[in-house]
Formats: sequence, structure tokens, C-alpha cells
Amino acid sequence: MVNFADDALVNDQLRDYWGKTAIRGWAERDIVGERLTIEVTEVSKHYDNFIVIADIDGNFDRRGLPDPLVLAFYFTLHNDLIIQLIILRNRRDI
Repeated sequence: MVNFADDALVNDQLRDYWGKTAIRGWAERDIVGERLTIEVTEVSKHYDNFIVIADIDGNFDRRGLPDPLVLAFYFTLHNDLIIQLIILRNRRDI
């Protein structure tokens, strides 16, 4: 299991969450609180970064969002810890 570094950054929906306390609050509110399910469809490595593509479902306001909602999670690791996670809405190429 990989954990976040003490001074890690998560950027989700163009908002920054710095450090474990802020990241824990974000996860409890936006992941657990929205009862998200994340179905991973692709994982790739690019140098020291990992990119996870996933279909997202849960109890959140879907107005204006595509179905399925596809997000890309860009993880940067250092010394076996996540130091940065950037989450972006993604489109599937058909």
C-alpha cells in the first residue's frame, strides 16, 4: 500500500489540498461522503508517474457531466510515497 507524504498535494476539481490533514478531509467529504465507486479501466506508467483512468459512479450531482464520468488520476511518487495526485476529467477516444 502506498501512502501520502506529509506534505503531499492533491488537486481535484481545480482545488488544492496540501498535507495529510487536508487530504484526509477531502477524501472523507468527496470520496467517502459521496459514496464513490471507482472502476479502474487503465493503468500506465510514465517515468516516475502513474496514470490511472477510471469510470466514476456514486451519489453526486451529475448535472452537466458525461455518462460514464471518466477521470484520470495522475500520481507522482517519491520514496514510495504519493507526493502529488492530480485528478482531471478525461474523455475516451473512440
